[in-house]
Amino acid sequence: MNISQTFIERPIATSLLMAAIALFGAVAYRALPVSDLPNVDLPTLLVTASLPGASPKPWPRPWPHHSRTSSPPSPA
Repeated sequence: MNISQTFIERPIATSLLMAAIALFGAVAYRALPVSDLPNVDLPTLLVTASLPGASPKPWPRPWPHHSRTSSPPSPA
C-alpha cells in the first residue's frame, strides 16, 4: 500500500493532519522575532581604475554624441 492510498482511504485523518500542520505553521509564524528597525549592512562596491598621465579634470569640450555614421568620432 502506498502513501497516497492511505490518505485517500482516511479522509478525516488527512484533514486533521493538514489542520494540525496549518496550526503549527501559524503558531510558529507568530513566534518569529520581528524588529521594527533591523540592522542591515548594505553592500558596497569600490571601483578603481588607474591610467598613467590621466587627471580628474573635465574634458575641454562635451563628449561627442553618437551619430549614425559608420566611423567613430575622431579625437580632437
